[in-house]
Amino acid sequence: MTTLKSKLKEDLTTAMKARDELTSSTLRLTLTAISKEEVSGKSARELSDDEVQKVIAKEAKKRREAAEAFARGGRAEQAERERAEGELLDAYLPRQLSDDELDTIVAQAVEEARAAGAEGPRAMGAVMKAVNPKVAGRAEGGRVAAAVKKLLAG
Repeated sequence: MTTLKSKLKEDLTTAMKARDELTSSTLRLTLTAISKEEVSGKSARELSDDEVQKVIAKEAKKRREAAEAFARGGRAEQAERERAEGELLDAYLPRQLSDDELDTIVAQAVEEARAAGAEGPRAMGAVMKAVNPKVAGRAEGGRVAAAVKKLLAG
């Protein structure tokens, strides 16, 4: 079992003993999503820590989006619960890049693309290809794409 998955299971046990309903339900749902991912495809397999991290990131993103939807719908109590679940899951993910750190990485990639002859909005693919491995797991794709568009636009 991967170390991240075993950490989730240990934390679930601790939360259950402490009767922490929010933590235990959030971790149960996350472990279920991980198990579902392990058995999807042609054969069952054990996920690596990186793959487990991607599942956790996807679950955290779902919580953020649900919180926004509940807030727009006037259901503040449910929105707050979704936010709390998202923050709980964020603790298992690597620290997210700040906007300044992301802009620095994107600026370097834009310079590399320009040196290679790619200019303007058409360079988006080349820049994204260079940036994604550097920021994997530390910044959402939408944030990265927005930063790249902003710098390519001038």
